[in-house]
Formats: sequence, C-alpha cells, structure tokens
Amino acid sequence: MIKFSSKAQENNPLKYILENNPNLFKEILNDPNKKEIQIIYTQIDRDIRNKPHFITYKYNVNNKHYFYPASTIKLPVAIFALEKLNQINLNGVDKNTSLRIMSNFNEGTEVSEDTSALNGKPSIANYIKKILLVSDNDAFNRLYDFVDRTLINKKLKYYGFKNSKVMNRLSASDTDESTRSTNPIEFYNDEGKILYKKQFSYDRFNYPMKLDNLIQGVGYLDQNGELIAKPMDFSGKNVFQLSDQHELMKRLFFPEHFPSKKRFFLNPEDYDFLYTYMSKYPTENQNPTFNSPNYYPTYCKFLFYGGDKNAYINPNIRIFNKVGDAYGYTIDNAYIINYQNKVEFILSAVIQSNNNNIYNDDQYEYDEICLPFLKNLGQKIYEYETNRFKKYLPNFDKMLKYK
Repeated sequence: MIKFSSKAQENNPLKYILENNPNLFKEILNDPNKKEIQIIYTQIDRDIRNKPHFITYKYNVNNKHYFYPASTIKLPVAIFALEKLNQINLNGVDKNTSLRIMSNFNEGTEVSEDTSALNGKPSIANYIKKILLVSDNDAFNRLYDFVDRTLINKKLKYYGFKNSKVMNRLSASDTDESTRSTNPIEFYNDEGKILYKKQFSYDRFNYPMKLDNLIQGVGYLDQNGELIAKPMDFSGKNVFQLSDQHELMKRLFFPEHFPSKKRFFLNPEDYDFLYTYMSKYPTENQNPTFNSPNYYPTYCKFLFYGGDKNAYINPNIRIFNKVGDAYGYTIDNAYIINYQNKVEFILSAVIQSNNNNIYNDDQYEYDEICLPFLKNLGQKIYEYETNRFKKYLPNFDKMLKYK
C-alpha cells in the first residue's frame, strides 16, 4: 500500500517519477512492501531573500513499521557529542582534545591510542570524521560512551524524534547490562593534565515503543555461526525511523527554519565541521587517510552513485549524507546540490532485500537490488529537479567551500 502526505496523491512527483521509469523500478515496485521501500523527498524553493521553503512528499512511509537503521543512527549521536562538548564549556576541552577511555564493567574496552590520528591519540573530532567518511562502527561506540545512552535518548525526545531510540552499540557483543553501561572518559592536555572526566553511567530506562515487523525471517546465524531455526527478534535494537532521519537532515542543513530552542546546540564551527565530512569523499581526506583499494570516492554515497567504485564523479555535485546498511537494509539520507545548475533537494530512502530470510549470513542482495535502486532513485529525482521550475535560484555562496 502506498501512503502519501504533505501533498495530494495525484500531485506527488515521487509517484510520477517511479511510474514513468518502469525499466528501473517496475519489478521492485510491483510489491514495495516486500522490499520495505520507504522514500521521503523534499523540494526546496528559495524566495527573493534566499530563504528556503519546503514541500515534502512521501512514498510508503509508515512510522510503525520497523526497519533496522544500521549506521544512520551514528549521525544524531555525532551531533549530540558536539552538543555535549559545547555544554561542558571548559577551556581546553573541545572536539580536538586528546582523550582516553577506561573500562568500568566486564564488557568494556579501554582505549588510549588511535593509529589513524596524526598524533596517535583518540579525540571526538577524529571519531566523527571516521563516522562520516567511512561509517566506522568503533568510532560510533566511543561516542556512545561519551554522550551516554540516557542523554542520547533524552535529546532524541527533546528534538521531536519520537519514532527513534538508541539501545546499543554496533558490531559489539553487548549484553543488556553492557548496553546500559557507558565507560568513563578522561580528556587531557599535551602535558597529560586531566581537564575533564566523564564518569561511568548506567541507563535504567527501557524506552518501550510499539512497532510491527520486529520479528523477521525464518532463521539467523548466532555468534558461533550456527543456524538458529527461528525468526530474528529486533525488539532490543536501535530505532531511527525514516521520518525522523529526514527531519534531522532538514534541521541540520537549514537550522534557521526552526525555532531557536529546537535548533541543535551547535556553533558555526560545528556546522562547518559536519558539512565538511558529510560531503567529503574518503579518498579526499588527509587526516585520517582512507586510500584505495579498500576505499574509493563513492564508498558511502548510495543515492545517485549507488556506491559504485567506477562511477564518474560529477565535479559540480556535492552530496552531504549519511548511509547505513545491515541485515539487508540499505538506507541513505542526502542533501544533494549542484553548484552549476542550481539544484538542491533532500532525499531519504530505505530498501531491504533478504531473499532467503536468513539473518547474519551475509547473503543479502545489496549489489544486485538495493544499491542500484538507490542509485537510480537519486539520479531520476535529480533529473526531475534540473527541469523543475524555480522562480528564484538558490544562492550557494555559503556552501562553496565544500565544492
């Protein structure tokens, strides 16, 4: 079943774009629910003062239908880490300050070095860079420790992301107790003096949420690689529904559109930092470095490029985004602009393909179905935008530094 909002169904350009490209979308969209497809597309129209006005269209969006958000959950936690530093507000303590992570519970892990950093020391900045450039799981887990689970969920609620919750780390062998526990962290200066210490914390809350599709498949592989012949239960995992993901992108890139109390507690330098590493290709970066063949420009660019390592990179296009893929789900949220053609739009989409209904076996159709779908979707909406009439073209002067 297809659901539309923000505009009448007959005026929804998503329906037009999908139906008018049957060679690309017909087979998948014959049963969009089977692939759990959800799409949100926001058109941006500028007025004479360059102020943005939004029109949002949705396809098959259902906030009560669960999908695994994978690495997309990293973006709000990265934002909240920068917010927390601003709230700490101590001289010498910022995103570049060296830190060490200590262990205060059985499953905790200590960290005092980061070989990817120029100085060999961990920092919030380097963790965020690794999250945005190559979607590093360990970096997210360190921010999870810093912000702590209670505060993460408190902030999600405060900002109105009611269809989301963060329950656990990623790619970690956590128990219920260890997901609730976050390690102490010390920030220190070049002389080794401790400037700030974040204490051990324990989250006693459960964050109940009524969702369907929490029980999936016919089996899964356990940690020992043994097939368990029963459905997989996602009820204890992270939740970040597509509507919240899309709204976060709008709030991040157009903060002036929101009331001051509902804007992220970020300074201009924070926004610049996030925009820089959301838009950079990993191979462009120098600190840390991510070189081929393991990494390539489109490594984390699913919409428009489909993660294709051989894709031609349009020098006039920049994609500010955060992707996720796990358990057969492939997700991308992107603010896409073309400096030359004066195109801009926000697009969020999720698709899943797990034909054998077995989880944790790494037998998902990412390359065959999911990534081509996101590539084609991004390109067709981009083509639609290049031909869409705009009374006033956007002024991208403030975004030129990211080109």
